[in-house]
Amino acid sequence: MRQAVLPVDPAESTIRNPEGSTAPTHRFYRRVLRELSAAGIDFLVGGGYALERHLGIGRPVKDLDLFLRAGDVQKALDHLARALKCDTELIFPHWLGKVRRGAEHVDLIFNGGNGVCPVDEDWFRHAVPSRVLGVPVSLSPVEEMIWSKAFVMERERYDGADVQHLLHACADTLDWSRLSRRFGQHWRVLFSHLTLFGFVYPSERRRIPETVMRRCLYLLDLEMRTAPSRRICRGTLTSRAQYLVDIELWGYEDARLAPHGSMTDEATSIWTAAIDADVSRPLGELPRAEPPDDSSTGGTH
Repeated sequence: MRQAVLPVDPAESTIRNPEGSTAPTHRFYRRVLRELSAAGIDFLVGGGYALERHLGIGRPVKDLDLFLRAGDVQKALDHLARALKCDTELIFPHWLGKVRRGAEHVDLIFNGGNGVCPVDEDWFRHAVPSRVLGVPVSLSPVEEMIWSKAFVMERERYDGADVQHLLHACADTLDWSRLSRRFGQHWRVLFSHLTLFGFVYPSERRRIPETVMRRCLYLLDLEMRTAPSRRICRGTLTSRAQYLVDIELWGYEDARLAPHGSMTDEATSIWTAAIDADVSRPLGELPRAEPPDDSSTGGTH
């Protein structure tokens, strides 16, 4: 018989036994949290720690994700480098800094990799007080977690299941107006996850407010009547690798770049250069020529 899982105490959001995370790793995480707090640098804990708090059940955590305002990231990197004598780097200038000590690392996140989900005042205004590894902290709001995770649709990483589980756990208490405003012109991404929710959980589909679904259907009806003349690919907002073929070979405009998005050519180039092609295996190769028939009689092998 499957053992029942007890929900996590909201006041103590702490993963008990993170996979591969030893006591020294926990000590390093605690020092980072305490140093930033002592320095008066605002941050929110996200990732697996926040997911556990919102769902009441966790999963192995491999690192610590902290969300900061863009203007505080370099200040945080400089302070941690001095205080902890560790390596720091603004690894992707449009969204991510890293703090490293040996194999241990902490991510300082201030936007989405697509440039669509900047950390702003609302993240902090609606943050959830909690404790992580015994340290008093604030967690990322569930609405912002859904918003940022909804766009992650890489071949090697898809956060859609996290979105579905967050909707399942929090649908009755979500600020649906704020969540809808977060997606804005990208409402189809939200609609796709809400539609999928009714497929994943048929018995729960009424928990998605009818007004939200009908608003999406209204917008869909409007869009079905016309189409933009410009050939734009928004797929790059969901995967940095899988839609490069559309931009590089098929002539579509990249929705990450002005006037459609907030990223620069330099930022997209840096982000693209970091793709692990062996893992992502994006489209883009020309069709392979058929190998010559080396049999003596030809025919099919």
